[in-house]
Amino acid sequence: MKQNLQQQQNPEQKPVILLNIDSLMPYPLEVAVQTGRAPALQFLMENGSYISNMVSSFPTMSVTIDSTLLTGTYADKHHIPGLNWFDDSKREIINYGTGFRETNRLGLKRTVHNMLYRLNNEHLGGDVSTIYEELAEMGIPSASINSFVYRGNTKQRMHVPRLLRPLTRFKDGQRTTEATSVFSLGVFSKLRPRGFPTQIAAGNYKYTARDLRHLIRRNKLPGFTFCIFQDLDFRIHFKGPMDLKGISRIDREIQKTLNLYPSWEEALNQNVWMVMGDNGHAPTGSKYRDFVIDLRKILKKYRITRIQRPVHKKDQLVLCVNQRMAYIYLLDKNKPLSVIADLLKNDSRIDIIAWKNEESIHVVSGRGAGSLDYHPSGQYTDVYQQSWSVEGNLELLDLQVGDDSRLTYGDYPDALARVYGALHSQPGRFLVVNAKPGCDFKAQSTPFHLAGAAHGSLHRQESLVPLVIAGADIKPKYPRLVDMKEFILKLHS
Repeated sequence: MKQNLQQQQNPEQKPVILLNIDSLMPYPLEVAVQTGRAPALQFLMENGSYISNMVSSFPTMSVTIDSTLLTGTYADKHHIPGLNWFDDSKREIINYGTGFRETNRLGLKRTVHNMLYRLNNEHLGGDVSTIYEELAEMGIPSASINSFVYRGNTKQRMHVPRLLRPLTRFKDGQRTTEATSVFSLGVFSKLRPRGFPTQIAAGNYKYTARDLRHLIRRNKLPGFTFCIFQDLDFRIHFKGPMDLKGISRIDREIQKTLNLYPSWEEALNQNVWMVMGDNGHAPTGSKYRDFVIDLRKILKKYRITRIQRPVHKKDQLVLCVNQRMAYIYLLDKNKPLSVIADLLKNDSRIDIIAWKNEESIHVVSGRGAGSLDYHPSGQYTDVYQQSWSVEGNLELLDLQVGDDSRLTYGDYPDALARVYGALHSQPGRFLVVNAKPGCDFKAQSTPFHLAGAAHGSLHRQESLVPLVIAGADIKPKYPRLVDMKEFILKLHS
């Protein structure tokens, strides 16, 4: 039954609903709309603004992207380097859940604890604030539905079902965390007492939509609601980027949500609706030897940490793969990072190899000659009004400089800031490596995606995502997810 739902707030400050469809990409979205498979998304696009080239974070992995979205900073400020990284200060690999074999060897209990608790309460930078925290300071409540990045300033208790308690470090199956005032995270924090997610960690797309409709039916929509639909990402990994069925399924849930209002137009009158993707996918090849880059083989002359045991004092390297991007940590203080880069350069499938070199970022490649050095503040200004000093082979990052010293990006959008962010996201001596499209990195027990699709890299295939805004007349300052926080706060000013 359609309901005449009343706003809870100042009519000039409509509730903002942001639907994050994990791995939604511009071209599949446009095809789904044009072929009539996504009528709800079509309605929002035709009655709002559509931006097809929003730049994601780097690496293009969900926890880093959501941290960038919610804090308005890159990883150099929010300090969530990726789904898999090495904490040099504590000498431990931090994994938030990459694949069963890898997380099982690292320790399932530790991984679950990282994902549910440490990500927000220990790892997410204390010098940055989230949208949720800043809205709360303005007296505006927020809701986080099925996002692993949820830090707010309301104490919430997470409960672990008895059967799952052996997988966590929660005393008596409970833990207090700092979250949003309305908080949903699968079986661990439920809005609907009788709701049961088919995916234990965060529920599937139907579960997310039901939680959102639960708030709407009860007139409990807060000022800002962030919902994540995760299923599409899983499908694309195995079926490839043009899997339209996943988009259609999520669209049906959005239709049901809009149907709660007297009309879809009225839904826009009462709320601001936004739909976004967080990362794209690059199709991967089908031949293991050609498309899977095994970093252990390239670096076999060095002693590499085995993930199932603590780091040994004789270990020289730690490998942390984030699908099509990886961090390579050099523990041997007697070796310069350049010797590792020289080995990596021999593989033409690695298109970017970067590390910190004194005050600059140094970039080389397995696909091009020469090097590139850059640092913030200099003679060039990019399309986002960021100033840079750049010297060397610009082609390594597909950069172009005009007569007016205006710097533009090609295959690697906002590359200078995003690579800088990744290389300053954590302490230690390490390199960032990026795989060319079609290829996937592999280390010990790392999942890879032959004949499917993967993400993580700096390339435009994974970096450009769509954003739909309906019910508001303004847009973000620049088409980047790092600018979304300022935009959302402006909607409430």
